[in-house]
Amino acid sequence: MDQTNRRYFLMTSLAMTASSLAHSPVSTQANDRIRIAVVGLRSRGRNHIQAFHDLRNHNVEVAALCDIDENILSERLIETEKLTGKRPETFTDMRDLMDKKDIDVISFATPNHWHALGTIWACQAGKDVYIEKPTSHGIWEGRKMVEAARKYHRIVQSGTQIRSSVAIQEGMQKIREGLIGDVYMARGLCFKWRKSIGKAKEQPIPPGIHYDLWTGPAPKRPFTKNRFHYQWHWQWDYGNGDIGNQGPHQLDLARWGLGVGLPKRIQSLGGHYLFNDDQETPNVQISTFEYPDEQKILTFEVRHWITNSEGGSQIGAFIYGSEGYLEISQYDGYRTFLGKKQEPGPSREEGGNHFSNFIDAIRTRNHNQLNSDIEEGHISSSLAHLANIAYRTGRTLQYDPLEEKFPNDDESNAFLKRQYRPPFVVPEEI
Repeated sequence: MDQTNRRYFLMTSLAMTASSLAHSPVSTQANDRIRIAVVGLRSRGRNHIQAFHDLRNHNVEVAALCDIDENILSERLIETEKLTGKRPETFTDMRDLMDKKDIDVISFATPNHWHALGTIWACQAGKDVYIEKPTSHGIWEGRKMVEAARKYHRIVQSGTQIRSSVAIQEGMQKIREGLIGDVYMARGLCFKWRKSIGKAKEQPIPPGIHYDLWTGPAPKRPFTKNRFHYQWHWQWDYGNGDIGNQGPHQLDLARWGLGVGLPKRIQSLGGHYLFNDDQETPNVQISTFEYPDEQKILTFEVRHWITNSEGGSQIGAFIYGSEGYLEISQYDGYRTFLGKKQEPGPSREEGGNHFSNFIDAIRTRNHNQLNSDIEEGHISSSLAHLANIAYRTGRTLQYDPLEEKFPNDDESNAFLKRQYRPPFVVPEEI
């Protein structure tokens, strides 16, 4: 049996075993050590290592590291051993983590196109999951992630960490209590000074990089630096542009403030302005999500270069009501402005610990304890995906939020699910 078939057999066997145990989940006791593997180590994954190490007094241990770039893996191994005083196991292929019985949690900070398959494999293997935003690369696979979490009774936290901010939780409660009146509109902003990525020539795969593993479910293309570290965000095969990169945080806040789920009508206009480079995704994008039944509307703006601030906000969200509005201009704070004179109302700045909330939910085996359960992450990430589909089709889209499809619209429905490259395939049956 070759390596690929062995791993396919492994994943199938894990899924069958997990399915047989799905209706008898075992509670994690307070004194049980939770051993964590971090996958994807270059940037955000480095933060995951530190965040979980900070919870060491909660009996949490970073026990394994995984990255397809052996250069980054070696750097993080040295850093983690120095930080924790222990030497974690290392892997280049996440599939080799799945049969490790002593790993309880997998924390993913991989590129977007790996989010769904990694999460589903981990759930099938009986692991709990922390998954960075956007939770998925597309809407169909995002729903499969929710199905996997529920079927295998896994705790899956979406990385929209602002939901754990004490201040933001208070602000949302103020909205529910009627502080700003009847809420009718929300607006999200993502104004970042993104430089041109230039044009990159095809080149040999650098030493130490397992490029086939990095490509995973995506089409196999020649290596360039603009299809790799970070620049993948701006290529459709791997990323979702800034509305799918920074956007899920502020889309989530805007949707939370409005008290809505998925919309029925979507528009998105924009383009790739100013720079002539390899970027495929738009760097200027204005999107609108309509909720006709609730008489509410949500808008989102992406700008990529010199721009003005909006009331002090360049990355944030505004929720508007009949008696005032609430502004979230930073991750851990809100302000309110009331009446026609926009007089300052309640405000607060105080953060929270999203990783601690995740660990607490693992202890109780209660996904409702999560501040950002995978279902919430899926819905907010889907807003970014819907905007991108509207942008790519170039027209207003009608959407069925219950079926998560576009009625009588084959062109738009074709964007819901990607063509997966075997053997890295998200299965129809989870």
